[in-house]
Amino acid sequence: MSEIRKNDQVLRREEELKHLEEAGLNVYPYSFAKTHSAGFILKNFIDDDSELNKTGQSNHPQDLNDVAVAGRIMSIRRMGKACFAHIQDESGKIQIYFKKNDIPDFFDHLKLLDIGDIIGVRGNVFRTRMGEISVHAATVEILCKSLQPLPIAKEETDGEGNKIVHDAFADKELRYRRRYIDLIVNPDIRTTFIKRSKVISEMRKYFDAKGWLEVETPILQPLYGGASARPFVTHHNTLDIDLYMRIADELYLKRLIVGGFEGVYEISKNFRNEGMDKTHNPEFTAMEIYVAYKDYNWMMDMTEELIANIALSVNGSDEIEIDGNGISLKTPFARRPMSELFIEYTGIDFIHLNENELLKNARKIGVEVESDAPAMKILDAVLSEKIEPKLIQPTFITDYPVEMSPLAKKHRDKPGLVERFELFINGAELANAFSELNDPRDQRERLQQQAINRAAGDDEAMVLDEDFLRALEIGMPPTAGLGIGIDRLVMLLTGEASIRDVLFFPQMRPLK
Repeated sequence: MSEIRKNDQVLRREEELKHLEEAGLNVYPYSFAKTHSAGFILKNFIDDDSELNKTGQSNHPQDLNDVAVAGRIMSIRRMGKACFAHIQDESGKIQIYFKKNDIPDFFDHLKLLDIGDIIGVRGNVFRTRMGEISVHAATVEILCKSLQPLPIAKEETDGEGNKIVHDAFADKELRYRRRYIDLIVNPDIRTTFIKRSKVISEMRKYFDAKGWLEVETPILQPLYGGASARPFVTHHNTLDIDLYMRIADELYLKRLIVGGFEGVYEISKNFRNEGMDKTHNPEFTAMEIYVAYKDYNWMMDMTEELIANIALSVNGSDEIEIDGNGISLKTPFARRPMSELFIEYTGIDFIHLNENELLKNARKIGVEVESDAPAMKILDAVLSEKIEPKLIQPTFITDYPVEMSPLAKKHRDKPGLVERFELFINGAELANAFSELNDPRDQRERLQQQAINRAAGDDEAMVLDEDFLRALEIGMPPTAGLGIGIDRLVMLLTGEASIRDVLFFPQMRPLK
């Protein structure tokens, strides 16, 4: 540990550690036979004088006369020959009562314990005269000595009964950087991450029940593709080649559809070397699924059913409130063609304009884009600024211009458009899907156009992948594909406004 970090509290804790070890205690043992959680005990303890006890049934379900609990000390009060502490485990906090006569060999060591230390206690459960369910310690073990103090908030109640909190660990940036401390002193945030885990679990359950196969595709790729984004680049020493970190799963998953699987999905980490804001982190979690013999109309039905089911499983309701907006996830969701939305929100049908007209009209309505921006960028900028923020209730935007969708199949009825949808909820994109392009001739032409755009300076344009084109030439059946941003879905279902609040360890600028 660097000397610069050794303030008085750290030095005191190190001295306490020394005394404990000199007394022959193993302060960092290998295990502890924990039998009960704090939450279980608080939920299941029954007082001796309860009605249940009067019927002759056990007043300590699960044998609460003999429990072994373990957790981190969050408060400690020494009172002569007695001592009280609260320990916190994954399920919550419980009070521990230490009496000198019961633990004579250990009691004097209590003065060497601090908030943050982890202990294991064996004893019986009872209710104190103050009414608090507690564990009466019969034996105590130190499981880990904490050498750094925790930023524990202090609470007091004013004359009107209002709770006032001092010194809370509330600085957002510090909480992101030191999530391990945040989880200890702000345990309520665990709910967000428990819900995140359940979102992914419920998604898997839904897909697996339909017989679709979960697969894994390469993270390090010789060519990147499947999205318009700048990649991260690394170098493989043995092969002496540059490799790219995955920006999307799409092209590899489609290869598996070519290979004969009829439904494949992947929940993966993707990496895009792009800006960071409330909905973007350079490392993010996405789900992509491809189902053969389906189209984007079928995929819209499946997507809304999937999200509504996950909401019910995770939150117990298909109604949510976020940013002051009441949002209903009841199906069906609204379906709006992009052209219709452009006319409604800008008064201009941008879909059928050439690049010069697009640039002129975008600037006319206050959307600033570079003079050499391709049509795809201009349309996306107008969509992002003038339409997306207004889509609060779940809305599928459908039927995109072909320029915006190099991997989507041409629309069966509308020339110049493709069969694509994006799902927006609370003004943010949540999902993107196509009737997948499976004509290798059309796909080659579009990727060649992407190469032209790239040569003209668009560093987010897709690269031409000959092996992917070869796979399409082998033959891919009609297929529907969908991508969902897991982080954004979790934001929606937990009411969090920033992607950093649903990531354990968001990307941060290093401290100097």
